[in-house]
Amino acid sequence: MAPTLQGFDYQRIQVADGIALNAAVGGSGSPIVLLHGFPQTHLMWRHVAADLAADHTVICPDLRGYGASDKPADTDGAAYAKRTMAADVVALARALGHERFALAGHDRGALVGFRAGLDHPDAVTHLACLDVLPTLDMWQVMHGTSAAIGFHLYLMAQPPHLPEQMIAAAPDAFFGHFLDIWAHDPDAVPADIRAAYLDACRDAVPSIVADYRASAGVDVEHDQADRDAGNRLRMPVTVLQQDWGAFLGFDARALWSAWAPDLIHRTVGCGHYMAEEAPGRITAELRGLLAR
Repeated sequence: MAPTLQGFDYQRIQVADGIALNAAVGGSGSPIVLLHGFPQTHLMWRHVAADLAADHTVICPDLRGYGASDKPADTDGAAYAKRTMAADVVALARALGHERFALAGHDRGALVGFRAGLDHPDAVTHLACLDVLPTLDMWQVMHGTSAAIGFHLYLMAQPPHLPEQMIAAAPDAFFGHFLDIWAHDPDAVPADIRAAYLDACRDAVPSIVADYRASAGVDVEHDQADRDAGNRLRMPVTVLQQDWGAFLGFDARALWSAWAPDLIHRTVGCGHYMAEEAPGRITAELRGLLAR
């Protein structure tokens, strides 16, 4: 049996024309939406969600294109724009009766959360972004040999067909590579969860590539337009990151401060999968954010 979030109810909720998201919903109280990263599903929040559900309504969807959510073809280059995916999240929350909600995202989910915060400031009350930079900043600071750490970003940014064919030829090797090298604690992702991640990715190669391709195109355009207009995140923001800024040669706190005037930025001493490697710390940071 595939793993689930114990004690959570699963629903398929329509968020756009012909698009439904798979979402686990549990707990009661003020709502918080938790968005997963790559190459994961909503299961990455299993520890944090169970804790937060003691006094919050916790909503854990699979992003469009991932997990058990719908995976539309990207016919116009906008199906996986973070603007589109952020609108999914707002529609999901509203379908569950929440006009305003807190939002926490990891990796790809953090980019969706970032866009939701800029596009829907009246809906997002608090925002947490885990181990990522805003898309525009990411492309501007990556350069030279240090950019090799992000080879997948460049691969999946290529025009359609070649990246999909290459990844689909060995999906477990490709996605498993990141599960192996990005975790400081290999036991943080047990065998059944790892298998669930790989199963989900195997069935989602075109949509995952489209998500990354958007981040080299339309997402940059949207971020640049907001920067040019002086738009910033109006809600309290917490950013948690590994100490990878020094390695890549930039000041992550300064980059985030330019977007978020009400910012807490902290370094977490674990690997990339921090909600699985350090769930107690992440839960405490989220509770601190919600109290601001």
